[in-house]
Amino acid sequence: MTPATKPIVFAISRIENMMYQVTFDPVEGSGVIAANVSIIRDSDLDDALFIFESVMKSGLGVGSYIRVIQDRTSFGNIRLESHECAIVTPCSITIDSVLLKSGVPVRPLLGGIVQIKKGVPVRFTDILTYESTTIDPIDALMSQDLTSVTDVASTGSGKILANVRVVPMHARERVEGILLTLKLANFDSILWVSEPNTEVLGVPIERDHIGIVAIGGTNPMAAVQEQGIPIRTQALSELIDIDEMEML
Repeated sequence: MTPATKPIVFAISRIENMMYQVTFDPVEGSGVIAANVSIIRDSDLDDALFIFESVMKSGLGVGSYIRVIQDRTSFGNIRLESHECAIVTPCSITIDSVLLKSGVPVRPLLGGIVQIKKGVPVRFTDILTYESTTIDPIDALMSQDLTSVTDVASTGSGKILANVRVVPMHARERVEGILLTLKLANFDSILWVSEPNTEVLGVPIERDHIGIVAIGGTNPMAAVQEQGIPIRTQALSELIDIDEMEML
């Protein structure tokens, strides 16, 4: 008998499943959000938190929320060693879920590296589509040391992690209203919204759609990695109630 094999699950499937589980309501400021979890050594916590806060206050994260997990052996599906702790931050999939549950048929497209010059996004230099990989594109690109998030935070120029989703062009007005509501709820991470039937930062967008570029939630982790601090990041890994998070 052939032994059972674990089925291949593409990144887009995990994203869609998480989108439906998010319950965050930006008007009420309550509900469950999608979160990224980073694991570091206890001894590196102070340095890592300083970097996280610097990057997020520079507008290079998703929202202004954070949570530190210490003195625990596990958090959800995350296992911690005795000398480790975890930092939990929002994932941009929360934005997709809010759009979806507001009646906008949003479709996550890809993750990539965006070049920034003097505070202005120029183009994607590297991309991976969610339908073509079983690994989260942001995780894969972060592992290649392609970012310079620290430089962007300090000088306004460099490369950061970002992702693209598409929505029908006739939903634009509703989308802009929802994005404003998210911004007022401290989920301000939109880098670019394209015009209908045009590319977005060099990425072609299908006819009758617009592209929305959001800053990647793992930019703070990339900045920690750039400083030589060991960090393990698990994107799209957990759901957490916003009430369990602290605002910076």
